Amino acid sequence: MEVITLANTTVKKTKELTAEQQQELDLAFERAQKALKIIESYDQKKVDRLAQAVAWAVSNKETFTRLVDMGIEESGLGDPVSRMGKRFKIRGILRDALRQKSVGIIEENAEKGIVKYAKPVGIIGSIVPTTNPDLTPAGSAVYALKARDVVIFSPHPRSKKTTFETVRIMREALEREGAPADIFQCLQNVNIPMTQALMSRADLVLATGGPGMVQSAYSSGTPAYGVGAGNSTMVIDETADVQEAARNSMLSKTSDFGSGCSADGNLIISEKVYDDMLAALENEGAYLANEEEKAKLRAVMWDEEGHRLADTVAIAPHQLAKAAGFEIPADRKFIVVKGDGIGKEHLFSREKLTTLMAVYKYEGEFENALDMMRAVYEVGGKGHSCGIYSFNDDHIHRLGLAAPVSRIMVRQPQSKANAGAFNNGMPMTSSLGCGTWGGNIVSENVNLKHYMNTTWVSRPIPEDKPSDAELFGEFYDPEKEK
Repeated sequence: MEVITLANTTVKKTKELTAEQQQELDLAFERAQKALKIIESYDQKKVDRLAQAVAWAVSNKETFTRLVDMGIEESGLGDPVSRMGKRFKIRGILRDALRQKSVGIIEENAEKGIVKYAKPVGIIGSIVPTTNPDLTPAGSAVYALKARDVVIFSPHPRSKKTTFETVRIMREALEREGAPADIFQCLQNVNIPMTQALMSRADLVLATGGPGMVQSAYSSGTPAYGVGAGNSTMVIDETADVQEAARNSMLSKTSDFGSGCSADGNLIISEKVYDDMLAALENEGAYLANEEEKAKLRAVMWDEEGHRLADTVAIAPHQLAKAAGFEIPADRKFIVVKGDGIGKEHLFSREKLTTLMAVYKYEGEFENALDMMRAVYEVGGKGHSCGIYSFNDDHIHRLGLAAPVSRIMVRQPQSKANAGAFNNGMPMTSSLGCGTWGGNIVSENVNLKHYMNTTWVSRPIPEDKPSDAELFGEFYDPEKEK
């Protein structure tokens, strides 16, 4: 999850910071300002080349493999096999960035007399999550370079060595191209007060983390773009190809052990294909938990007050089962429970962030599926993501009208598609805005345009002023204008 916060650049002394932390932060901003003055002067060709150099330095297979292994060993979270696929997200971000202008004039509309110029936002403070200590810095770096920004990264303490190494690699790539290494910096003595101080001083903050981090960014007293929590829910209607749906659900659920907010959490399945879908899920590696095992999973995943327990986040299904007190076969890839209801008191209808999903059966008309979908998002996840497996355009359209989310994937693995994929048109990103549903100002994939300021230059055009009769239609009464 990711937040962007516009902030003033006034230096604020934070009482909670140690003298060492304050010195580090002051020095980082001093270096960042110097680097910013240099990168601001670069032309389009130069920033494009820098973006290519940095993206390759991190995302080549040899380097990214080392970073993935390092991150998982350091944090204890995630799957090394599926996490490797995230290096292609960096390629996608680079693709999107290279296809856009970001220096000088970026858009012209002669009819309206408008010319738009791109400008850097300045110094970005990037708060890096423990689940993406390599992808998040690299993706943000590409967009930042393209926009001629500089970045100060604040790593998560649980995976800070991996982020340090990622930033070090990117700094070396900049130096090889003759650019200042201090375009990217990484804080060393990081903690919550240090992160808050960074947010208060940056021009733009990219903060990835849980609700507390999001709230902290919004509470900094500055305008903010943010993201909300996920609870990805997929609808499978009677027209679905259940083999395709099961395959994609497995891919989404098992990607990095379900650590992403986009990982399939709930499947709402038509009664007409419910049994076939369960069989297809088992064929794809699902373990269908019985009622006793489901009760054990509930007890290990949430405390008595319904708070999700961190020890079960982003772990293999065998670890999850073992923590709950039972075993599953070695070839099982994820665990499925049959939902016993939807609501805040029904914990399996909440976001799970691990290798477990809940399945629900809907009976009768498609509207019943929509009612269940609405109920899920009342539990949590409004604004984030939803999906559907259907070949019925009316059903897809009705879900599009009804779902309180910012993105809906049609016949695609949610966690691999909604942040952009090479076979859809979603902007590539690792930051998903969730609109006012999720308490955010943006309801789209955060991408290059969010890293830039834009100056509009307006020239006069022929008057475009409709008559009152045209504007007001049948409500217009000329007698009242006399």
